[in-house]
Amino acid sequence: MANNPARRRRVLRRSAISLLWICLLAVPRVAQGANNCAWLNEATASGLLGGDSVGNVSAVVGEPTVCTFTQVSAIAKRTLRVTVEIAADAHARLVVLAKGCGTDAASLKAIGNEALVCVIYDRMAGLGERVVGRVRDQVFTITISSTLKIDSILNRDALKSRVYIAAEQVAGNLF
Repeated sequence: MANNPARRRRVLRRSAISLLWICLLAVPRVAQGANNCAWLNEATASGLLGGDSVGNVSAVVGEPTVCTFTQVSAIAKRTLRVTVEIAADAHARLVVLAKGCGTDAASLKAIGNEALVCVIYDRMAGLGERVVGRVRDQVFTITISSTLKIDSILNRDALKSRVYIAAEQVAGNLF
């Protein structure tokens, strides 16, 4: 009976199905991400910041969701921060947030429904770039900054291009 080909096929089929279920149930646990930011992952943020970064997500009901990615080295702290909120009048909220840019805000084309970019300088956060934009009823703010005044990785040109890439990514994920 053990040499019965039909019986061997049934046992093999059951074993294969059991193995498939074990694999399917185990993969989500292994592949689970370290951070739950819906708009940007740690790998992308690490590339934008110029080194391995650690992400943190703050999602409180009724408040904007904030994803913060930090890359710390011996000489600098680089931060990428994404804030997303839903607003009843998204354009009006965008105007309020854009006031923080002052008069040097420039319009960004092809980012969401509308977006502005500006230079920021904060004694505590350092030098950086900020994008404020909206996609439908969602308003987002992206800030990339470095504590170094002269940063070889996040120099002025790199900040501008990297904040634009981050804005493309976030706005694309908000659509």
